[in-house]
Amino acid sequence: MLLALIPTILTAVGVVREKELGSITNLYATPATRLDFLLGKQLPYIVIGILNFFSLWILSSVLFGVPVKGSSIAFIAGAILFVMSTTGFGLLISAFTKTQIAALFGAFLFTMINSMTFSGFLQPISSLVSGGKIIALTFPTTYFMNISRGTVTKALGIGDLYINYIMICIFIILFILLSLKFLKNQEK
Repeated sequence: MLLALIPTILTAVGVVREKELGSITNLYATPATRLDFLLGKQLPYIVIGILNFFSLWILSSVLFGVPVKGSSIAFIAGAILFVMSTTGFGLLISAFTKTQIAALFGAFLFTMINSMTFSGFLQPISSLVSGGKIIALTFPTTYFMNISRGTVTKALGIGDLYINYIMICIFIILFILLSLKFLKNQEK
């Protein structure tokens, strides 16, 4: 859950802070495109999210003795893609919000609802009613839960979980494209 929440909040608040301070207007004077701006804002939070993942992995291994039975590469690849999707979601939230408080609240609310209720974190997706199952498929957290459970407890690899990786990649692209569309057009 921390891997979903922290990168989303940091990214959303980071971009909105630029809006509040007015420093985003400096972007208009540069040759940078909206995509350059968004990817530039996203990259540091991806690095922070990946460091967060490794620290959580080390803590779970050392403190709780939970080994990864499957492919470590599959687990790491899933985490990197998931962090990219959560930061992309943070960018999307920042495109709609004007204040840091709104960005923080929106990121927290939407991330917590999907992470806790629909991802299979607290209860299996198979136990959700049919509408809940459909909603679960619309969040990248669901697919990362499949990857983490598959690699940690079931000894699965990338080949066994490929559809989950594809779905997270689709979310990454979708979040970036929607962020580009909804970020206020630059006036040059």
